[in-house]
Amino acid sequence: MKTAKELLLDYLHSINDADKAIELFAEDATLELPYLATLGMPWQWHGKDVLYQFLKNLPKTFPGFEFENIRIHIDTPDQAFGEYDVRCQVAATGRPYHQTYMGRLIAEQGKIKLLREALDMAQVAKSMFPNGIADLAGR
Repeated sequence: MKTAKELLLDYLHSINDADKAIELFAEDATLELPYLATLGMPWQWHGKDVLYQFLKNLPKTFPGFEFENIRIHIDTPDQAFGEYDVRCQVAATGRPYHQTYMGRLIAEQGKIKLLREALDMAQVAKSMFPNGIADLAGR
């Protein structure tokens, strides 16, 4: 049975392969990026079918998306916490997307039960919104 750290590392390394990544998740797993809600964006995905669609679309939305500089700070059998970076481009805007994520993973019976990540919302706005960070004024 995989530990939380093993699951987190496997997830990070298979981020561009939805078929491989989805096998790491429990049937009732949840992926959360709660601060996306401050930008009026979806922030929670629950269940393998929904998660699969999210993972499948990620490489199309962010060409070249790949986690690097992975640092694991907490490592217990059922929880892991790490920081990891990404440098890619946003397909819709053509702008660079440079981000540091912080993620807490909860494992249950060798599968991902919850992955909750935090990221810089100003960077999301600069990279993804049509007028960049200026679009934050209306949110």
